[in-house]
This record gives sequence, structure tokens and C-alpha cells, in this order.
Amino acid sequence: MIVRMDWRLSADQEMIRGMVREFGEAEIKPNAGAWDRSKEFPVETFTRLGELGLFGMLVPEEWGGAGLDGVAYCLALEELGRTDASTCVAISVTNSVYCAPVNKFGTDAQKDRWLLPCASGEWLGAFALSEPEAGSDAAGLTTRAERRGDEWVLNGSKAWITNGAVCGAMLVFAVTDPSSEKRRISAFIVPREHPGVAVLHQEDKMGLRSSCTNQFGFEECVLGSESLLGEEGDGLKIALDSLDGGRAGIAAQAVGIGQGAYEAARDYLREREAFGGPIGRFEGLRHQLARMATEIHAGRLLYLRAATLRDRGERNTRQAAIAKLQASEASNRIAYQAVQMHGGYGYVTDYAVERFYRDARVTTIYEGTSEIQRLIIARAVLAAAQVGTA
Repeated sequence: MIVRMDWRLSADQEMIRGMVREFGEAEIKPNAGAWDRSKEFPVETFTRLGELGLFGMLVPEEWGGAGLDGVAYCLALEELGRTDASTCVAISVTNSVYCAPVNKFGTDAQKDRWLLPCASGEWLGAFALSEPEAGSDAAGLTTRAERRGDEWVLNGSKAWITNGAVCGAMLVFAVTDPSSEKRRISAFIVPREHPGVAVLHQEDKMGLRSSCTNQFGFEECVLGSESLLGEEGDGLKIALDSLDGGRAGIAAQAVGIGQGAYEAARDYLREREAFGGPIGRFEGLRHQLARMATEIHAGRLLYLRAATLRDRGERNTRQAAIAKLQASEASNRIAYQAVQMHGGYGYVTDYAVERFYRDARVTTIYEGTSEIQRLIIARAVLAAAQVGTA
């Protein structure tokens, strides 16, 4: 399929990118290292981000959002990732896998109750799909939602929930029809402060240390019929659609992490002197810097393509998987090289590159591992070859 792209950004897209970059440089970058070391979730900073409209970037203005397109959204995520990946992931989850599905599949009543407060910046959203024994195998969930009259009763546990302990509500996926193969899972909107909902554990992570990642338990959690998002049995469809949209955002985040590491390495090569001059004069280091810049540029073009297709209403499953795979793997290579260029200084917390190195690692894991992205891409390539398309 030939996709014609206009790579010129609109005035609105440039404005969003500039606004987020300015905020990131002034409010996030100077504090990101301290937040990481203390594992502090910066509540005041997120209050400001909510006031700027970054919780509901893809949500129409009538429901409290900014009404932006996917390209502007991804540009904002890249800028956040460039300064602090922990901040970026909290914003990404809220927009891509909470607000977006509630906006797309929710009723007006659900949007008024559970979308409007989030999109207008009152609270963050969360996405509860994975379980302690079910990660990449989303169809293997065991959390159950049993219908009892006009209510649903939720029992089970969920793992790896970004924003869990600090969200206002989360999207929870549970088995409602164990006998069905394709329509066994449904999606529910569950308030964080609700009887039967409990935080079981907060993860102590390698990277993204100032973001909250929790395990939750649900015990006899009674939900009204209005909590069901979409139709019964639509859960897997909603989850996969949300992840398709989210993966372009994770690609943008990964590009941002790579950009931050690249800029730190570039500046270090210009400032650090050895053997009678700046080390940036050495050809080997220059070549490495060129490779880093090339991979960043490629990742950016790929996520812009995936976001543009989704903005057009076209399916972007393969393109989003390609973007996430390339950008996340490249981000890890770039961060590794940035640490190497810093020598011993790259291994200490005084320099941001060690944080970029740790933060980059998870981009190949969450919202679909690199292995899952390869499966998605291979499946799409083989299907296209069967019908004679590119």
C-alpha cells in the first residue's frame, strides 16, 4: 500500500510541540533526576500538565479534551520522553488506553461520568489488562466478572498497572463468558476508590522509577451495569484497538528517550576534552553520533506515519507495530551508546544518560513486547503477500 504523506506540521502541531518542549525544559528536566532517585510521583507537576490539557489530548472539546489529532499527540509524547520518560508514560497511558477507548466506545453518560473529569485534568486514567500469569497472552485472563441481576461482580487480580495508585478510574478487562473463545472478555470502567478494589503491591522498577506501577486485587467488587464499556464480549476488541493506538505513542516516547540520550552525548562530545582537545573530533565517535541521529529520524518518521493513518481512520496495526519495534529497539541502542560515550561518567547518577539507559529498556516490553510486534508484523506481511499487496 502506497501512503502519500505530507511531512509539514500544521501550526497547531508545531504549537503543541513547542508548548510541551518549553514546559519540559523549565519544569521537568531540572527535576527528573531527583524524582527518579526518590521514586517521587510529582503531583504538582501533573496538576500543571492537566491544566495544560495534556490528559485528554485526543478527546473532543465537548468532553473536556483538547481535540488534537494523533500526530500532535505523538509529538507531545516525544517531547515528554525527551525530558522524563516517567512523566511521559503516565500521560501516554491516560490518553491512549484510558481516554481514547472510553471516548470511542462509551455512552454519553459514561463519558460525562468517567471521561470528562479525566480529560479536563482532574485525574489520571489507568489500563488493567495484564495479570500476574497473563501478560502477552491477553486472551488467557482469569479475572472474572459475574453477572448478578443488573450488576457485575468482579474478582481477580491485575498486574503492571501504570498510574494505578494515583488514577481516578481504570479500564479493567475480565472474563464474562468462559465458554466463548472469541467473546469471553468484557471491559469495565472501575473507579480507583471503589469497594472491593485494593492496591496489593507497588513495583520497585529498574526504570521509570517516579511513575506508579501497581498490582491490584478485586474482591467481590460490585459494579453497576453502567460500568460495562461497549457490549458484553467486546473486551478483547477494545483492548487490541486501544493498543494499536497506544503503540504509535510508545514509539514516540522511545524516540524522545533516544533524543534525550543523543543530545546528552552530543553535548558531552563537544565539552569533554582529552588528548589535547574535545573528544568530538574523533572520527569513531562522530560516526556513532551520526548513527544515533539517523535512528532517531527513522523512528520519528515511522511513528508519524502510523499516527497519520489512524488520524485518517485507516487501520494502522502493522505500521504501529513497525514503529514501536524500530523505535524501542533503537532507543535502547542509542542510550547504550550514550553511556559508552560518557565513559565512567555515564555510569553515575550525576549524568542523565544512565537514567535514559534504564528508562529505554521497558519500551521493548510494555504495550506489546518486541517479540509480539514481530508476530504482528509477520502475520500482516504474510497476509498481504497472499493477496498480492505490499
